[in-house]
Amino acid sequence: MPEHSEHIVSPKIYFTIFIALVIGTSLTTWAAFQNFGPFNIVIALGIATAKATLVVLFFMHARYSVGRTRLVIVCAIFWLAIMLALTLADYQTRQPRMSRLVPPAVFYRV
Repeated sequence: MPEHSEHIVSPKIYFTIFIALVIGTSLTTWAAFQNFGPFNIVIALGIATAKATLVVLFFMHARYSVGRTRLVIVCAIFWLAIMLALTLADYQTRQPRMSRLVPPAVFYRV
């Protein structure tokens, strides 16, 4: 009898991951209505990263995959980190424009 080339995950694990994702979604909704100051985006991205990790590891079977698939996932995450770092570096170097701070009526005296 030939062996399966894929790992079979029990429904109990799928149900546990589903409950974790529902809790993560509830936590995201709760956090959206709270004021954490400058940490709002950090908390939102942290929760989203945790949920995406669960989806990739279990629903996409990356946890049980061969080394080449893991390498592709790691390279994709590394590329995403490069793009985010470059975007944030560009955002931090921008100066606020005066037209955004002063209402247009100041420029046009009527």
